Amino acid sequence: MVFAEKNISIATEVNARNQTYKGEEAWKVIADADIVHVASGQQCIAFSPSTADKDVLLKKLTGPTGNLRAPTVKIGNVFYVGYNAALYDRLGQGGGSVDFL
Repeated sequence: MVFAEKNISIATEVNARNQTYKGEEAWKVIADADIVHVASGQQCIAFSPSTADKDVLLKKLTGPTGNLRAPTVKIGNVFYVGYNAALYDRLGQGGGSVDFL
């Protein structure tokens, strides 16, 4: 598993079927983040919520249902949203713990 390889433990895990974040709720989750990495096709796009266009970022963060995409991983004050190999290559280095939202 990617987390074990990077010596990262899971501190919090939230089931996305039971806890959803739509629109403004999704924004509140990531608004104060230092950076948000979003999987987009085979690429990974990095956003700074403080300077990014809110509507553009929300479109990338949410799926067809309007909910925050899963998986969403938080390491420190950095978020990783969605999944592809490029995104998980960017995961924090040197261990620590993550929160799954």
